[in-house]
Amino acid sequence: MAVNRMSVDPDTGIPDLIHRLGDDSKRLMADEVRLAKLEVKDNVKQGGKGVMWLGVAFGVGVVALVFFTLMLATLIGRIAAGHMWVGALVTGVFELIVAAFLIKRGVRAFAEPSYSMEQTRESLKDTQTWVKA
Repeated sequence: MAVNRMSVDPDTGIPDLIHRLGDDSKRLMADEVRLAKLEVKDNVKQGGKGVMWLGVAFGVGVVALVFFTLMLATLIGRIAAGHMWVGALVTGVFELIVAAFLIKRGVRAFAEPSYSMEQTRESLKDTQTWVKA
């Protein structure tokens, strides 16, 4: 890979060099902003696709769970000598037990300490008490 070297005029004065440095800094900042805009646009596009697929997966999951509920209620109802209400009741109780288990597990997950910047939060609390004192 060839290196593009800038020619340096030995007679160039300091004010001209400072002017070039300012121009280069402005160009560099403009390029950085342009790059950041491109990255944000790409990330938003990828995030939108991810959200779309999550929505489709959620819809398919809901349909599958409804089908599973109807199948289980019908199966238990047939086993209970054709009393479909027994199948619906047993299925409903089963689903409530599963929901309670999942809710309890979720509450436990929220009760655990956060692993995101825990030390930084503690440091900020220490700084806040120091400033108040």
